[in-house]
Amino acid sequence: MQRDRLITALTGLIGSGLAESITDHFLKIRQDVATQTLERASPGKFVETFVQCLQQISRGTYDASPSIDSYLNTRVENDTALPDGLRFSAGRIARAMYTMRNKRNIAHNGEVDPNNYDLAYLHHAASWIMAELVRSAAGVPMSEAGALIELLQAPVGTLVEEIDGVRLVHADVSTRVELLILLHSHYPDYVSMDDIRSTLSRRSASSIRGRISDLKGEKLIFGDNSTGYRLTAPGHTVAVTEISRIQNA
Repeated sequence: MQRDRLITALTGLIGSGLAESITDHFLKIRQDVATQTLERASPGKFVETFVQCLQQISRGTYDASPSIDSYLNTRVENDTALPDGLRFSAGRIARAMYTMRNKRNIAHNGEVDPNNYDLAYLHHAASWIMAELVRSAAGVPMSEAGALIELLQAPVGTLVEEIDGVRLVHADVSTRVELLILLHSHYPDYVSMDDIRSTLSRRSASSIRGRISDLKGEKLIFGDNSTGYRLTAPGHTVAVTEISRIQNA
């Protein structure tokens, strides 16, 4: 599993706990890109964990709740214990990520929506930081470190595609999982029955009704045929698990 490979590569530099945490936050950003789900928490947690990583590299300990703005704006570039690539370039990239997370409306879609571009930038920035961490940890060239990052998952943006207002799930999955992925791509908004039928047009009406009934019974989705359906919190967790399974296969 490529997640474990990346954690192993980083553990010697920042310890297993931080290695697992920053890897999982990075994977969440990649999942958001793949499913077009825009969540403020993912880049914010990634940057916070990266600050903790820098503290760990510099002094061998890190703050449980670091002052992110203060550290990135006034302290990181003066910390000569850090490698220059992390101290200058990665520190400035993380600052830009945190600014976008705070100042751009990346949590919601609008009629004119720059958010997909925002999220694409955040993903590429996070990928660069992860590659630089791997390079610092393993002493390998940036190209080799970047290759490991690319191996983490299938290319993002290929799981859900929107064409003329219809979202298509590009995965050979059951009706149940296709519903979960579709609803995750709209989360936390409701999805109308018309939109569900359009996406699952190759499925029989009875199969769609049956799986919706099953998911409602499990309390993974909420709604009705009039208002549409959305994921519950447990449903979102299950959907993320399915997406991770597909992308890590």
